[in-house]
Amino acid sequence: MQSIAQDWLVYRLTGSSWLLGVVAFVNQIPVLLLAPLAGIIADRMNRHRTVVITQASSMILALILATLTLTGLIRVWEIMILATLFGVVIAFDVPARQAFLMDMVGREDLFNAIALNSSMYNSARVIGPAIAGGLVAWIGEGWCFFSNGVSYIAVIIGLLMMHLTQQDSRTSHGSALEHMMEGFGFARRTAPVRSLLLMIGIVSLVAMPYTVLMPIFADRILHGGARGLGWLVEPLAWVRCSVP
Repeated sequence: MQSIAQDWLVYRLTGSSWLLGVVAFVNQIPVLLLAPLAGIIADRMNRHRTVVITQASSMILALILATLTLTGLIRVWEIMILATLFGVVIAFDVPARQAFLMDMVGREDLFNAIALNSSMYNSARVIGPAIAGGLVAWIGEGWCFFSNGVSYIAVIIGLLMMHLTQQDSRTSHGSALEHMMEGFGFARRTAPVRSLLLMIGIVSLVAMPYTVLMPIFADRILHGGARGLGWLVEPLAWVRCSVP
């Protein structure tokens, strides 16, 4: 919902395909640059606390974006700043949240937890665009951002209610740079990991730009507006979720 509403807001304010690409770039580049460091932090710090902080940060950013949009004060440069901050939060949230699965369920139920987490995530990617398109057409982008921000409350409450009995407390030896280089070396030497990273890189380079330009296709070519954007992105989400 956040992604669809943000793309449509940028398009509505500017009508520029170039600025759509810029906003997508500033949203994703922090993940590329900071994810290795975030993985080290997820190993060395309390993952429960880290996930609470990242979820609370995402909620605050979503509510700020909602407030600026609903009051009519939003500008493209503000969207870029908030998109960059969202990218920074995601860079630290994803490694900590994925590793936190082990702390929540233990090794014996880890495979089931990964499968359940993946199914919920992909279901949201399929259902969310259609809902967002309808809400944007009905009540505007600001209420999509507000709905997204409010949804974090349940997540944060659930995290704070957890009483973890298993903590993966490991002693770290060596510097963060050494651990980072060790991770890069492992990815380079391990054929399945190397192949997966190469495939993801190719798909991101040649396929993902089309999703960034979906507002242009939905409005100028198909004349479907925001509602058409939601229905246009939903089949793409199905395809992306079906890729192993």
